[in-house]
Order: sequence, then C-alpha cells, then structure tokens
Amino acid sequence: MVERFKKILQTPLTNLHEAAFVLGLSALASQVLAIVRDRIFAHIFGAGSALDIYYAAFKVPDLLFVTVASLVSMTVLIPYFTRELLIDKDGARDFLDSVFTIFITLLSVFAILAFLLMPELSFLIAPGFSPEARLELIKLSRILLLSPFFLGLSSHIAGIIHSFRKFIVYALSPVFYNVGIILGILFLYPHFGLEGLAWGVVLGAFLHFAIQWPTVRALGFAPRLRVSILWPKVREVFLVSVPRTFTLGVHQMVTLIFTALASMFATGSIAVFNFSFNLQSVPLAIIGMSYSMAAFPTLATLFSNGERDKFATQIGLAARNIVFWSMPVTALFIVLRAQIVRTILGSGAFNWTNTRLTAAALAIFAISVVGQGLVLLFVRGYYASGNTKVPLVANTLSGLAMVGFSFVLTYMFNHVGLFRYFFEALFRVQDLPGTQILMLPLAYSLGVLCNALVYVILFARSFPEEGRRLFNTTTQSFYGAVLMGFVSYEALTIFDNLLNLNTLSGIFMQGFFSGIIGIVTGVLLLRLLGNEEFSDFKAAAHRRFWRAKPILPGPEEINQV
Repeated sequence: MVERFKKILQTPLTNLHEAAFVLGLSALASQVLAIVRDRIFAHIFGAGSALDIYYAAFKVPDLLFVTVASLVSMTVLIPYFTRELLIDKDGARDFLDSVFTIFITLLSVFAILAFLLMPELSFLIAPGFSPEARLELIKLSRILLLSPFFLGLSSHIAGIIHSFRKFIVYALSPVFYNVGIILGILFLYPHFGLEGLAWGVVLGAFLHFAIQWPTVRALGFAPRLRVSILWPKVREVFLVSVPRTFTLGVHQMVTLIFTALASMFATGSIAVFNFSFNLQSVPLAIIGMSYSMAAFPTLATLFSNGERDKFATQIGLAARNIVFWSMPVTALFIVLRAQIVRTILGSGAFNWTNTRLTAAALAIFAISVVGQGLVLLFVRGYYASGNTKVPLVANTLSGLAMVGFSFVLTYMFNHVGLFRYFFEALFRVQDLPGTQILMLPLAYSLGVLCNALVYVILFARSFPEEGRRLFNTTTQSFYGAVLMGFVSYEALTIFDNLLNLNTLSGIFMQGFFSGIIGIVTGVLLLRLLGNEEFSDFKAAAHRRFWRAKPILPGPEEINQV
C-alpha cells in the first residue's frame, strides 16, 4: 500500500488538462482546509484586534520570503535546471546546490536583520496599533521569520519536482501547510495564546517542505550545501531573478501599505480585508493558479525548443480555460456573497456586522478574479521565455496604481458624501461602522484589471489568432456569467420566502439552490453558443471518468513535448 501510494505521488503528468485537474483538485482540498482554518479563526476571534495583529505579523516574513526565495523559485529554476539537465546530470546537481547555498546564506542574513529591526519595522507595518498590540506584533513576527526557511526550501525542491512533471506530490504541499496551521489553532493556541498560532504556521511551512522531500531524494537532487560555488551560473540566475524579485516584491509592498492603512481604520479592518481576500483566493487557486502552474513546464520546454507557435497555443489554451471557469464563478461570488460568507465564517464571535462587511469586500475582490488568473499565467509565460522585463514593468505600474487608487479612493470616501453613499448603498452597508475598508479591495481590483488588460493586449498583438479566440471565449463566458448571476439573484428572492433564513442551514440552502439553478442556466446557454471550452471539458471528463476511447488532441492541445 505504501509503495503504491509513493508510486502515485511520483507519477509524471504531461497533459495540460490532467496536470491542471490534479493541481486544481489539490487546490480545492487545500482551500477547503483554508476555509476550515478561517472558520475556526472567525468563530474564536471574529473580525477583531487579535486577528488584526496575527495577519499584520505576516508582512515582514512574507516580504523576506518573496525577495530572497525568488532565487530558488520554480519560475526561475525550471528553465535553467532543464537546460543543465540536458547537458549533464552531475552538472545540474552542482548548479542546484550552488543556488541553494547562496539562498540559505542570504536568507539567514536578512532574517537576523529583520529579527533585530522588528521593533522599528512594526511602526511601518501597523502605525495605527496601540503599544500593547505592537508588542504582540513584534513577538509573532519574529516567530514567523522561521517559515520562509521551510517555504523557501520547499520552493527550491518544487522546481525540481515540476521539471520532472511530478505534480501530484507538489499538489499536496499546500494541504499539509493548512493542516499545520489548523493544528496550531486547536492545540497550540490554548496553551500559548497568539504565539501558538504563529508556531502553527511554522509547523505548516515545515510540512509543506517535508511532503516533497522523499520525492526529490528519489530523483537524486536533494539540496546540499557546498563550499565551491559555480559563480557564473549563479550570477546568471541571480540576474534573471532580480526583476522577478521586484515584480513579486511589488505585491508584498502593496499589501504592506494596505495593512498600514487598515490599521488606522476601525478595529477589525485588517481581519475583514484578509478574510475576504482568502475567500476570493479559493477560485483563483483552483482555476488560475492550477492552469498557470500546469502550463509552465511545457511552456519552458516549448520555448527552449524554438516552437513559438505551440508556445502561443499553450498559453492561449490555458488563458481561455481560466476565463471560461473564472467568469461564472465571479458572478456567483458577487450575487451569493452574503450566503457564502455567512455559511463559511458565520459562527461564534463572527457577528452579522462582520459578515456584511466581509461580504461586500468579497464582492469587490471577486471582480478581479479573472484578471488575477490571467496575470499569473502571462507572467509565467514571460518567465518561461526568459523575459523578466515585461512582468517587472507591468506589475510595478499595477502596484503603483493600486497604492494610488487606495489613497485617492479613501480620501474620496472620507470627504465626498455622495461617493461614500453610493458604495455603501450599492453593498447595503450604510448603517455599519468601518466601511472605508471597502476602498482597499476596490483599489486592488482596479489595479489587477489594468494589469491583466496590458498582458492581454500584448498577447493579442503578438499572436492575433490566439487573441481572437481568447476574445470569443471571454464574450461567451461573460454572457453566461451575466445570465447565471441574474437567474441566481432572482432565485434568492424565491427561496427567501420558502426557507428560514435565521438558521445556518436555511442560508446555506438558499445560496446552494440559487447557485445550482444559475449554473444550470449558464451551462445551457454555453451549450447553445457552442462554446469550445465547454465541449473540450465534456470530452476530457468523458475520457477521464467513463474511460472512453481516447480522442486524438487537436492543434490547440499539446499532450506531449
């Protein structure tokens, strides 16, 4: 049984839909655990000061992880490792060990500096916190500095595992990460308070790494420290990773600024922001992240082989599927936002005020889910081609736009009565305190949509045929999403009179049945429109679950490289 399980974990996947399906399934499992995690948080703490401190404590460790661990990230390592592996396995191992040694050294130095400077950094992270809250923030942040070590090591070996297309074992790592956090909530928090939550995160980061360790050892590429560094090759990787570091660092800086702003809003604003962001990340992780990660190794190989047309076809295929799946989900999240939040988080200390604010923030975040998925894909496409300049410029401009939007929108919300009334009335939160937090999700979504639009325009200019196909899919998916949202909204009114909405089961059934009716209607429309992605999905599902005779792929689907 153990050997069979190990064999399953180490099975390579070469088909985009199969790889995306496995990654999506694991993302679903991970997100289910993340939902359980957030529900426990909401039940125990509500959207209050404790979770404000907890979420703010991640900012410096996350920034450290992004800026240093980018040196060993999958998107940087895979193209170079693939190249070295084609030349010589021993040389590929020496290359990886050199990169790993530099990574550990840099991470150790910066972690020590962050540990020492945390009292000063705390004023930048959360200027609105009280002195007591800031002391707690410093303690939690220092504990969380351990997590970048394990996550960075996990990222390093994940690049190796992805190069061999062994997606299954990597797909389990986020699941184990959330298991560690949940264990921290249940068993460490009762004894150690908020510090126990931080140690649970460290445990989750360790499990994220540990589940992949046996596979990378079996492949013969377990990382090792070495004295003799291959400096020319490390320098080559470093020069490529620097733009990527800035690209990812932009996002972390944006969330850090958002956290600083939210710390000066009403108590619980940081928690509301993070709860809603985590909920909108569920479809993003299952759809956008899965397709972009599944496509990356193939994109890197195709570009290395000079197969430009197939490279474009693979990106177009992944982009159309991201749009096809994400747009209807966006519509359902907007329409069913209150039912989603109340069902998932509405327990214990998480009151109706928390629910309404989080639901409004979720609806605003959901607007950008399609854009976020496309950005993930196109950034990986540029990295696969060795072009790091375009993502750097596009994401930097997007980050600056987000920050600019956040300040402008917050100012208008606080000083322009009509503007404030419009948004409060639109999301039915006129009578609630702390509604200014809604400006941060709005700023984020506007910045992401601008970013995605830039990538789509660049892609369509370079590959007009794929651009047209993407436009057709977007149009059809938009029609389906609008109809789905409209039907679901009308169904909510019908079930409002049939169910007891004062109970959790009543709220859940109202949202569930309304969503099902909307989905069925949207599916019928896509079928009538002859949507290509819907037909591909039916064929793939039939082959996978009913074991029909395999159908040879068309030119839009690359199964083997």
